[in-house]
Amino acid sequence: MSRTTAGAAAGRIRGFEHPVAFWLGAAACTAGVLLHLPMFLMARDMGYRLAGMDPDPEMLVGMTLIVLGMAAVFYGVVPRRSGDIKRSAARIRVSALDDTPMRPAHVALAVVMAIAVTIDVMKPTALAFVAPGFAHEYGLKSPGNPHGHISVAWLPLVGISGTVFGSWLWGELGDRIGRRASIILAGMLFVTTSICGAMPSFGWNLAMCAVMGTSAGGMLPITFTLLAETIPARHRGWLMVLIGGDIAGAYVITSWLAGWLTPTYGWRILWLIGLPTGLLFIALQRWIPESPRFLLARGRQAEAEQVMLRYGARVEEIAPEEVEVREVVDRGSYLTLLRRPLLSPTLAITVLGVGVGLMTYGFQLWVPTNLQHLGYSAVNSDYVVRNAALLGLPLTVVTAWLYAAWGSRRTIVAVSALTGLALLGFVLAGDRLAHEHLLLSLLLVIPLSGVSSVVAVVASYASEIYPTLVRSRGTGLAAGMTKAGGVLILAMTVLAATVPSIAMTAVIGAVPLLLAALCFLWIGPETRNRRLEDISQGLLAAKP
Repeated sequence: MSRTTAGAAAGRIRGFEHPVAFWLGAAACTAGVLLHLPMFLMARDMGYRLAGMDPDPEMLVGMTLIVLGMAAVFYGVVPRRSGDIKRSAARIRVSALDDTPMRPAHVALAVVMAIAVTIDVMKPTALAFVAPGFAHEYGLKSPGNPHGHISVAWLPLVGISGTVFGSWLWGELGDRIGRRASIILAGMLFVTTSICGAMPSFGWNLAMCAVMGTSAGGMLPITFTLLAETIPARHRGWLMVLIGGDIAGAYVITSWLAGWLTPTYGWRILWLIGLPTGLLFIALQRWIPESPRFLLARGRQAEAEQVMLRYGARVEEIAPEEVEVREVVDRGSYLTLLRRPLLSPTLAITVLGVGVGLMTYGFQLWVPTNLQHLGYSAVNSDYVVRNAALLGLPLTVVTAWLYAAWGSRRTIVAVSALTGLALLGFVLAGDRLAHEHLLLSLLLVIPLSGVSSVVAVVASYASEIYPTLVRSRGTGLAAGMTKAGGVLILAMTVLAATVPSIAMTAVIGAVPLLLAALCFLWIGPETRNRRLEDISQGLLAAKP
């Protein structure tokens, strides 16, 4: 196809299956969220506390608009006969050409995906800064209120459980309705679940937090799957790690917003900012391409050719060695990830993912709360966390460079081991941290930046190591396991009815990270500078 023809075809690429339905639904969802704001604003004289209040008529109308709007959005993005499309797409392989240079289209996609990851990670990250105010308003048990009857850990437990479900659900949706449609659907849920900040009752807060978690859990695996299928091999690894490492950037932004906004508007504002950030993401959707596999399976060959030309991709035949994997995928099962030859990388990724979850939602989640327990004010604790995260941002760049220059396996081993050892420093320091502000900030640098680097490398690794036919599911499984560890530690916190200390959460996070380092050293395949197809075929050929 010539560049002229390709340019003409670009204008004919359909962004949505039913565009009118999508945009009407998006408008209804936005209006529904806005109708929740009057009740929030009327509570300003009470410090924006809504506990015990009844929903006003505007809020009820807004909820109805959101439900109807999401139904229209779903109809607008989901193709007809999605099951048949999934089976057709399973027999098509599209891969980036190794000798393709980074083009403006690649750069635009990388920027949009970086913004998507940042917005996505701000959701679970905000739980750490919402928890103290949430516990105070509803009288929940926490370090600041040891006499409460219900543990504040219920909020993050429900939210993180939603992210586990979302990771696995979107892993399936990515193969069924297309990468782009799945990403945009998650983005609209970002917009609608911002109403969590206006929910007056404890129960409704938990329910909306679960839905918010579902959307947040779904974005990350599809983002990395799309990047893996579009970015040339020599740029793929470091770019995905750099984008995934923006988790530290999200932590900086969230901690800064918490220190700036919550003293005036309360903890609820951290949920309500999901409206403008979600709309920003939807406005950037034009730079997110649809998967050529999906377009070819739909019979939209001209559009698929245009996307492949723009990103330097090609269609390849599926190797005979992948027939068995294809048969399992056609049945829609995750079990192929737990069978040879994929069992070894799945085991290593699972151990690392669980360790990341234990650290993120055991250690990192309760840092602001535990700092307040040590005598820091709410604002000071937010800024201590922000400063430590800022100091650690360069480590993300170093990790991305190591991933490309040193190799994926050795980078995972080094980052996991370093983060685990740094956590043990909190055990040795003990209560001295209440008076040693500089020591506290320095000790926080590696865990806060290290966890983002570990999450980035495990997601990037999963999107590279699994065959094309199960890549979306494999990346979804990896993302889900990074949250499953969180569900485990949060369930333990709920049962104990108290928030664990910094030293305890540090030990719980360090042990599995050090174990994961040993697993990757032993059984983790290397992916550096290898084509996705070569990695997959190497695994499949290793089956006894």
